[in-house]
Parts: sequence; structure tokens; C-alpha cells
Amino acid sequence: MTNTPTADPRTYRVVTYGCQMNEHDSERIAGLLEEAGLVAAPPAGRELAAADVVVFNTCAVRENADNRLYGNLGHMAKLKRTRPGMQIAVGGCMAQKDRDLIIQKAPWVDVVFGTNNIGTLPVLLERARVQQAAQVEIVEALETFPSNLPTRRESAYAAWVSVSVGCNNTCTFCIVPSLRGKETDRRPAEILREIEMLVASGVQEVTLLGQNVNTYGVEYGDRQAFAKLLRACGEVTGLERVRFTSPHPASFTDDVIEAMADTANVMPSLHMPLQSGSDKVLRQMRRSYRSERFLGILDRVRAAMPHAAITTDIIVGFPGETEDDFQATLDVVRQARFSQAFTFQYSIRPGTPAATMPDQVPPEIVQDRYERLVQQVEQISWQENTAQLGQTVEVLFAAGEGRKDERTARISGRARDNRLVHVAVPSDETLRPRPGDIAEAEVTYAAPHHLVADSPIRNLRRTRGGDAWQALHEPRPAGIGLGLPTIAGR
Repeated sequence: MTNTPTADPRTYRVVTYGCQMNEHDSERIAGLLEEAGLVAAPPAGRELAAADVVVFNTCAVRENADNRLYGNLGHMAKLKRTRPGMQIAVGGCMAQKDRDLIIQKAPWVDVVFGTNNIGTLPVLLERARVQQAAQVEIVEALETFPSNLPTRRESAYAAWVSVSVGCNNTCTFCIVPSLRGKETDRRPAEILREIEMLVASGVQEVTLLGQNVNTYGVEYGDRQAFAKLLRACGEVTGLERVRFTSPHPASFTDDVIEAMADTANVMPSLHMPLQSGSDKVLRQMRRSYRSERFLGILDRVRAAMPHAAITTDIIVGFPGETEDDFQATLDVVRQARFSQAFTFQYSIRPGTPAATMPDQVPPEIVQDRYERLVQQVEQISWQENTAQLGQTVEVLFAAGEGRKDERTARISGRARDNRLVHVAVPSDETLRPRPGDIAEAEVTYAAPHHLVADSPIRNLRRTRGGDAWQALHEPRPAGIGLGLPTIAGR
């Protein structure tokens, strides 16, 4: 009796644009595809040509999102002509916004699905294959919370945990509320069950996600729900680090600051989007706080946690922004002393109120202000990082974080305050940390965007997260991660 050879399983690749919420959704997309029998395409070069199914999980907020998507889809048309049976899917915020337009511009796309129906992707791919016709399915209401879907995480020791989706704000530059809908909250017990499951699998660090994470609980009427959730995370045995992103200054309350300060595993780092330091521009943005309130929050955070590192987002060139408005932003930046700022040039997003506002700022002025802002931000970041010289920091080492510098023999990780640290590799192999391990190191050099610790590491702690990484990746070199097998989403 002869054995009939089994066909190789189909392969997939997920390409992600945008924010942490998109990264979280992409892990669910990968989990769904693996549950449907597909396997990740070989990672060499991360070439899309190696995959039978390519999924673009898109962003409609970041600059040039349209150009990046349609440029890549044009490239995929050429690949698809040489790969019979190859399928292309487009999901995420751009899919939710453009819908049928994607098929009009790129008729070789097989599936378009929205932010609210990620779970239907495998069915849509199969239907497109059988019917030999593009499938477009966009729903307006959330079908199932993404965290309830299967997942294939990219890290053995760190994980995203979504606490809510959607947003109730109406910022004039942002299209997210119209794409992801009103805020929908998960129940605390469900979130904590997921965290406990993750910790049992080796995860040491979780980042709580929400479009406006600190309004968590609004759906069921508990204004202190987020502070309570942070304190509950402190009771999870084995959970080393808790972070969250992104809060909104208008909703940031003192009970959250107290919970951060009182809960040992909540890290002394905070990402607090400023957007503008001009009260006039903040009003036009419909950001329901003013610069004085923003700086007051930072003062209270630092009073409770003196060593907290605070990062931010800033937009320059918003419609109507004058030089005086821009100077107000620079003034707030100087007072705030951010450890890092993510800076953006305003650009028109169709479908947002700001897109049709008068007094759009000329591009050359936006560029000039952007360059001056970056110079100011980097000067302050460098000064703040220089203050870390000689300090001992606790580093959680990470695969793919920054780089592994072969010339200088450094590996990278994050300090408790989320600063990126490049650490000298010990010559003794038995003392070399794995991704997921934790050690202490003394800072010997500071740059605007990272620290260097070339002193010998101390108190190396082998962790369950490091064990999980090693089990999956050995004998591959440290610093290279291929992801985790599919696990249940709950």
C-alpha cells in the first residue's frame, strides 16, 4: 500500500500599518489563519512573494497611509500574475473607510473586511476562492471583541491586552471614531482572565490598550474602573510589568495616578498625548483640556512617581496655527520635559472636520516648524537621558527591540520607565541574557533616543518568559523572534 503525499499547507503573511491596536488585531488575524490551517510563510527577508495569502492590516490615520497601501497593492498585482491561487486581503481602518474603492483601484484584491468583523476573514477568503470573485464585507457594529479571537503572538514574554475598542471623542483631526465606532468596554473579569492565561504561558509584561484607555468603564458607568483594573493587575502573580496606552488628558484622573504609584508592577512610564500647546489650537482640535491642565497632570504624576518618564504626541501645522501658537507648543515642551515625543506634520485626512477648515498652513511653514520642534524635543530628550548616566536600570531584554549590534556586541531591552537600553553582551555565555530575561546594568552613555550600558550586567534573572522564548527559538541566535503558536484568545 502506497502512501499518498500530503499537500503542503498554504502560507500567509500579515503586513501591519499604524498603531498598537492594529498590531493587536494583526495577532488575531494570524491566529484565525492558523486555526484555519495556514502556516506563517518563511521569514527570510519577509518577502511577500513567499506567501499564498497576504493580508494588509491598514491605518487611515498615519501620513501617506493611502499611498503606502496602494503602492504595495500595485506590487502585489505583479506577484499575483506569477502565483496562481495567491490571495490578497485588505482589512483595518483604510478598508473600513474606502470599502468598494479598494476593489475599484485594485481589482486583483480578493477580500476587503472591516475593523468590526475580523473574525470573518477565513470565511471570506474561502468564499472568494470558490466563487472566484472579490468579497467585500464591512459591518458597522462590533461582532465580537478581538481579544476573544484566536491569536498568534509575536512575543513569548510581552503581550497586548485590549480593554476597549472605539472612541467617544470627536477630535477634528481624527477619523478613528467613525471607523471603529463608539467605545465598547470589556468586563474586568474577562480582561484579568486573559492576563492570567498569558502569564501562565510565560508572559511577564502586558500593555493595556484602548483608543482612550483611561475612559475604560464608561460603558457600564464606573468612572474609577481603570484605576481599579490597574490595582487588580498588581494582584496577578508572575506579572512583572504593566503599561497602558493611550490615555486622554481630559479624562486622566488622580485615582489613576494613585493606582500607578501604589501598584508595584505598573511601570513609571506614561504616554500622554499633548497634540498642541496652544489653547486656541486645542479648542479647534476639540481637545477638551488646555495646556495648564496638561502640565498640572504631569506635575502630579512626577510628585507621585519622581522617576517617571513621560512621552507624548505632537502635531504641527494644524489649520489656523500661527507662529504664536507654535511658540506656545514649544513653551509647553520646554516645561513638560518629555523623555521622548512622537512628532507629526498635520496633513489632511478626508472625512475629518479639519480637512475642510480654512487657513490650512502652507507645507513649507509646516516643515519649518516641524524641524524646529524636532530639534527642541531631541535636545530635551538628550538632557533627560543624560541625567540617567551612572544610574542602575533594570532591563527586560527583548527580541527585535532596537538591534543586536554585532560590532559592539550589544543586545537591547527596555528599562522600567520604557527607555530603550543597549546593553553589553557578557563574554561568558552562561551569563548572556535571553529575550525575556531581566538584569540590572549601569548606564554609561546617553543619546536622545536610547541609553547604552557597557558595564557588566548584574543580578541576571532567568525568567519563564526567557524559557518560553528559548523553547520556541533555539538554536536560533538571540534577538530573532518568529512568533508563538496559536493559542485561544481568552
